[in-house]
Amino acid sequence: AQTLVESGGGSVQAGRSLKLSCVDSGYPYSHVCMAWFRQVPGEEREGVAAIDSDGITKYADSVKGRFTISQDKPKRTLYLEIISLKPDDTATYYCAAAIGSKCLTLRRAGMDRWGKGTLVNVSS
Repeated sequence: AQTLVESGGGSVQAGRSLKLSCVDSGYPYSHVCMAWFRQVPGEEREGVAAIDSDGITKYADSVKGRFTISQDKPKRTLYLEIISLKPDDTATYYCAAAIGSKCLTLRRAGMDRWGKGTLVNVSS
């Protein structure tokens, strides 16, 4: 059964903001390290932001200042807020989970569970 479900994607104009959500119905949320990745067809899946169970965050250099990751543990929900959207942000965004603090590496191999993704399309 799918335990990570993303939502919030869509078509937006450049310069606008967007907030993605991911609900986790898997492991006890308090022990989970969560991350957002994005992928453009034909390219590698890129880790953009992560947050561990202590609230420590990590961002890819390419998104610092525009992306904010957060979580609501009682709601078992992970968020990614993106401001000042650019056409280069167009991608499918995936939510991922891992045990411990592996997610802070932002490496795909460190993640244990994945959502199916939500598409963000930014037009100029």
